[in-house]
Parts: sequence; C-alpha cells; structure tokens
Amino acid sequence: MDYINAFWVGGLICALVQILLEKTKLMPGRIMVILVCLGAVLGSVGLYDKLIDFAGAGASVPLPGFGNTLWKGVKEAVDDQGLLGLFTGGLKASAVGISAALIFSYIASWIFRPKMKE
Repeated sequence: MDYINAFWVGGLICALVQILLEKTKLMPGRIMVILVCLGAVLGSVGLYDKLIDFAGAGASVPLPGFGNTLWKGVKEAVDDQGLLGLFTGGLKASAVGISAALIFSYIASWIFRPKMKE
C-alpha cells in the first residue's frame, strides 16, 4: 500500500503542477519557486511531515519536499547556532541532494553531448 500511496500523491502533485503550467501564464521557474516555498510553509506548520509519513517518496521527492528539507535544516540550525543558522541550515540540510544533482548533470553532459538549440 505504501507504493500506491507514493504513486498517487506524487502523481497528484505533478498533475496539479501541469495544470498550473497549462492554465496560467506562470513561467516554469516561478512555479518551481512556488512549490519550494509551499513545501517550506507546509513544513513550518507541521503538515508536510504528515504527508511524507503517509506518502513517503511520493511527497518527499518533488519540489515541495525540497522546501520542507530546507525548512527543517534552517529550524535545526537556528535552534543550535542562533541567527547564523538562518544562513547555513538550509544549505547544510540539502547539500547532498544539490551535490548529487550537480555531479550527475555533469556526468550526463559528458555522455550525451548536449547542443544549443538552433
């Protein structure tokens, strides 16, 4: 049942984003920022952790999950370090994911030889 919940929650998030892309004039970058901020806000009020408990990777992998991770990192760092944690916590909590994205993107660029559109 965990797989089914992950599938339909992740699919619902993606479907809602697709509707936003097609029915509004919002640019993709702005929608991504909205999703990250939404994840951080839902995490700050304690709702996103409940969604992750229910849907697992279906909720933690999309962009709102990244916002929730940033929020958790900032919250922990502020509790430990004070105001300085506001600047370091999010990066520390998400460093592995950001590093993996950069490394795998670099490797993919060597394998697939991207070209500029004409």
